[in-house]
Amino acid sequence: MAETELTDANFNDEIATGVTFVDFFAVWCGPCKMLAPIVEELTTEYEGKAKIARLDVDQAPHVAGQYGVQSIPTMIIFKDGQEVDRMIGFQGKEGIKARLDKALV
Repeated sequence: MAETELTDANFNDEIATGVTFVDFFAVWCGPCKMLAPIVEELTTEYEGKAKIARLDVDQAPHVAGQYGVQSIPTMIIFKDGQEVDRMIGFQGKEGIKARLDKALV
């Protein structure tokens, strides 16, 4: 299963219910490229538990601005549409999983 691609148009609908992990990235960003395989693995591991999504900040500048994303990668975990956690910069898989698991309880 592929991660959900978010845009300015579908963002609010996609994060409205449940737990959603959003990777704010750009195609030119080196650390974002390093994070991409981890995000893909999380998609499989959290299927049925949490939505794993990516948002290209160059393609969706409104949402990036709305959430004050100034450094990428930035990862935000939402629960029922509300931000519950934020990570900035490259993060290891286990650290991300720990924070996702915390949001799921």
